[in-house]
Amino acid sequence: MFDYQLDGTIATITMNDGKANAVSSSFLEGMNAALDRVEADKAGALILTGREGMFSAGFDLKELQTGADAQRALIKGGFELLVRLYEFKKPVLAACDGHAIGMGAFLLMACDTRVGTQGGHKFSLPETAIGMDLNALLVAIAKAHITKRFLTRVAIQSENLGPDVAVEAGLLDLVVEPAALMATTKGFATQLAQLPGAYGRNKTHVRAETLAEMRAYLEQIS
Repeated sequence: MFDYQLDGTIATITMNDGKANAVSSSFLEGMNAALDRVEADKAGALILTGREGMFSAGFDLKELQTGADAQRALIKGGFELLVRLYEFKKPVLAACDGHAIGMGAFLLMACDTRVGTQGGHKFSLPETAIGMDLNALLVAIAKAHITKRFLTRVAIQSENLGPDVAVEAGLLDLVVEPAALMATTKGFATQLAQLPGAYGRNKTHVRAETLAEMRAYLEQIS
């Protein structure tokens, strides 16, 4: 499901289960193991990417339906991953060449710099449309990144956005042609990897309020 590559100081984690890159218990295990490798290798920056056409479509709905205990563990693990990515000490960049739906969109927002591609990809928070509540942790990260003009449309009305509109809404920073995705993202990663350790400290300082809200919710469900 995961491919890990280290090119100089740039680590790349590729999510590819051949399907929706659904966030399952095995996904969480693989992702956390890959992040451990990034830290062990002392990489200067991390690129998180998916397969062509799919970043991630969110939580594995089949696993969520296997019982209350499994559901609780999967959701908690997913939210812990969001916190880990959001406060990761090194620059985290997303190279997104496909759909980012639900938890997939939150994984995208947990990255520092998000580059997408032109195409028919959709970005959305479908929770309202499928009858689910957005909890305080998800609201905190959504409010930190989705612009005020789009917050109602995305977080409350579950509007599907194309790549260009996703830039306006704050889910993406930049959209490029598919052939230029990795070169563009690696260019940004190379620049960011040269920044000193203050990067991680200032990330924590700037995001302190959002991280506190996220952790407070995690404590509630622990």
